[in-house]
Amino acid sequence: MKKLILLLLVANMAQAQSWQVVPGKITTPWAEKVTPENVLPEYPRPQFVRGNWKNLNGLWDYAVTRRSGGQADAYDGKILVPFAIESALSGVGRTVGKDSVLWYSTAFTPPSGTKGKRVLLHFGAVDWEAEVYVNDMLVGSHKGGFDPFSFDITQHLKKKGPQTLVVKVWDPTDEGPQPRGKQVRRPHGIWYTPVTGIWQTVWLEVVPETYLATMKQTPDIDQQTLTVSTTVVNPVPGDKVVVSAWDGDAKVAEGEMEPGGTTVLKIASPKLWSPANPFLYDLRLEIARKGKAVDTVQSYFAMRKSSMAKDANGVYRMLLNNQFLFQYGPLDQGWWPDGLYTAPTDEALLFDVEQTKAMGFNMIRKHIKVEPARWYYHCDRLGMLVWQDMPSGDLGNRWEPRPGIVGKGTEQQRSPASEKAYREEWNAIMEALHNSPSIVVWVPFNEAWGQFKTKEITEWTMQKDPSRLVNSASGGNFFPTGHIIDLHNYPEPAMPQPDLYGGKQAIVLGEFGGLGLPVNGHVWQQKDNWGYQTFKTADELFKRYTEYMSRLKDLIPMGLSAAVYTQTTDVEIETNGLITYDRKVFKNPVRSFYEVHQQLYNAALVKGKF
Repeated sequence: MKKLILLLLVANMAQAQSWQVVPGKITTPWAEKVTPENVLPEYPRPQFVRGNWKNLNGLWDYAVTRRSGGQADAYDGKILVPFAIESALSGVGRTVGKDSVLWYSTAFTPPSGTKGKRVLLHFGAVDWEAEVYVNDMLVGSHKGGFDPFSFDITQHLKKKGPQTLVVKVWDPTDEGPQPRGKQVRRPHGIWYTPVTGIWQTVWLEVVPETYLATMKQTPDIDQQTLTVSTTVVNPVPGDKVVVSAWDGDAKVAEGEMEPGGTTVLKIASPKLWSPANPFLYDLRLEIARKGKAVDTVQSYFAMRKSSMAKDANGVYRMLLNNQFLFQYGPLDQGWWPDGLYTAPTDEALLFDVEQTKAMGFNMIRKHIKVEPARWYYHCDRLGMLVWQDMPSGDLGNRWEPRPGIVGKGTEQQRSPASEKAYREEWNAIMEALHNSPSIVVWVPFNEAWGQFKTKEITEWTMQKDPSRLVNSASGGNFFPTGHIIDLHNYPEPAMPQPDLYGGKQAIVLGEFGGLGLPVNGHVWQQKDNWGYQTFKTADELFKRYTEYMSRLKDLIPMGLSAAVYTQTTDVEIETNGLITYDRKVFKNPVRSFYEVHQQLYNAALVKGKF
């Protein structure tokens, strides 16, 4: 046994030595902390926690083969999971394309304590179509690049010895109709490097034969309640699901339901969640059988409300907890020079949220991307409002960015397969993220990119989640549906006319700014970088930014509820970030941004009894 362990250690060391960050591009400070033995080791699902789990991130075998062929006969080398094959941190830095497929293979041993239990295999996200095999048996498939999925692999496991896991991935990037966000085969302008394959944590979880599969919670601060529903696998007659809410060590509410049912907890005198006070209650769920806990899950929730109401001038305003709060934040693409979709470490993932908060923003628009669950957890606990975009795809229709114009903008005529892909992905994203209190706005479409059946999709979104506002079409094309009308205007602030539009929808400036400053030594490429307006010095840029903040302040009393500045960081050839793409240089001091933003949050700017 000692000899076997030694051989395994030697093999692992050899594999680790064979991996290195692909050279040629800038990297973040956290890239040097990434090793094959320590890749995103944190528990990946903070709102649904169990103790018995195993992280499968690390070096796997990979191969790229023709799509028309069979499984790879041999592997091309090692890839560091969960970094996309095109990324530097994958150790590969290779494109795949629609005519090829990407194969992954690894061996694993299940966690201990599996006797009489079920073993679940979880994927945070795989772009785009995945087939999963355990010990040469197909356990399932999944389409969708931005939502988590899992399989019960218990029956496919061997009684002893290492188990084999193979994943086959196909992703047509921008040559298919599927939601794909900002990745394209030929990056340019605001369009970035392709992302193919596994890009979030892969992990195993041991659960009882009867276990909690999902939980949905919705707060109501007006009624002082939290409504909780669950799904349970393999329930036994007589089982109950017991749900309890906690403020530290004090239990504040408890309820029970049948498996698959709903219970309503009374949260008396609730502590309301806000950017100024992001209070989180603990939530505990257990399946009770004859007085004993069969399965237990730890979670959290917040009491907060996202709504709208008219001010004293009859203009709709976005409200948080029944009070007007001007929502201001950056457009956040969530891209990394070394990991592309995937932050190098959890510390890096947290960095962007922390610095956005430190700069005095209270909101982030998560743009055309979905993040790992831990990103939303950081926003929840730090008090960062989130507008969540649906990643776009199937582009080609005409865009009209101005409200009130007829005859120019068009809706995309999607094929049945394209429409199905959109609907299934958007539904899965909303399901996966519903419990995060930081999310206050859903954004189904952006700048007409693949926009289709706008009224139907918007109203379906509103019906699916009445607890949040829906920004139907950020930047156009505009329809009389949804809670919000959202203008994009570069570079200076502007807004739709309140007396024309504010009586039916809340008015927001969904994108503006884009002030660019390339910082030598911290750019994706040395020449041909781009911004909506480029400056030569940081002082010149900040002077213009300060002018724009004064203009924003003047628009708030007129009817503006929120604004989104482009953008948090530089991304590839875009140099209009507040921070460089490698996160090493702030283009102006954090404190300077914080101070200039405070004028936007003066409650006296808006009159009304909300």
